[in-house]
Amino acid sequence: MSKKSENYYFENFIACAQIACEAAQLLQQILTDYAVDQLDENLQKMHAIEHKADQKKHEMLEKLVKEFITPIERDDIVELSQCIDDVTDFIEDVMIHLDIGQMQTMREDCLPFAQLILKCCNGMTDMLTEFQTFRKSKRLRQTVIELNHLEEEGDAMYIRAMKDLHQSTESPIDAIAWREVYKSFERVCDACEDVANIVESILIENL
Repeated sequence: MSKKSENYYFENFIACAQIACEAAQLLQQILTDYAVDQLDENLQKMHAIEHKADQKKHEMLEKLVKEFITPIERDDIVELSQCIDDVTDFIEDVMIHLDIGQMQTMREDCLPFAQLILKCCNGMTDMLTEFQTFRKSKRLRQTVIELNHLEEEGDAMYIRAMKDLHQSTESPIDAIAWREVYKSFERVCDACEDVANIVESILIENL
């Protein structure tokens, strides 16, 4: 297998992670300058990023079906690619649920959650950059651990947010709508950890 062909898969993983970072940056910007009358426009911007991620994933899968030899197991390539794509999908879900609920104002704890998501996406990109040289990398395991810690931080943030939501929101409809937003935040963190877990599993299988 040529070096160029081998590198393609790892470079595609990184490119898809960078698209997730782009989505996370847009989400943070939207929540920082939140305006309900801009939800439609911002959702279209987010969907364009999500569509770009899908195209990148499908491009790699089309190449994969033509390859006889791959640098790691085919199933691992497919699973890892899908999990990276899930991160971008779940970021878009945050926007979708804001739009469905037509949230008039932004809750204070949403911006820290958006900042954490950006940290997770940046950490995922860092990890996948190290993954290119996973047989030699001395930092890969540490990047996996860092993502695990960020996911734990996300769990704690989710619990605090949900507790405050139910204590401070009088309207059951508002509580239900915001619950879906917070669940989407948490799913992004979980998806980043899923990527880390797959990378760790591939590392163990190939050492």
